[in-house]
Amino acid sequence: MVRDPFADEDAPDLQDVLDALEDPDCRAFVRALEEPMTASELSEACDVPLSTTYRKLDLLTEASLLGERTEIRKDGQHTTRYAVEFEGVRILLGDDREFVVRVDRPERTPDQRLADMWTEVRKET
Repeated sequence: MVRDPFADEDAPDLQDVLDALEDPDCRAFVRALEEPMTASELSEACDVPLSTTYRKLDLLTEASLLGERTEIRKDGQHTTRYAVEFEGVRILLGDDREFVVRVDRPERTPDQRLADMWTEVRKET
């Protein structure tokens, strides 16, 4: 089933966020992503092996801190670009005295929302 890209995302798992932010390579990727980049570009920019880069990108996307965008190319060789999808992370103490993570996200443009929709469709096909 295709995820609704217009729906609000569920809060990410606290441990996923902490694991991603604790990792020095993940933090380097976030610093390097001033604009969307491919895994290869990030690997080169941060001097991290490509196989490690993919594992770290998985950590960041599982924590909902990075988003994946499919770049459609005329030659049919589509590529994935990664982009930072948060402005801040807050850890709060909930009413039940459990820790809760809140990820502050920037407003999405209509173009970004359409790109999200196509990325989700591509995952399903």
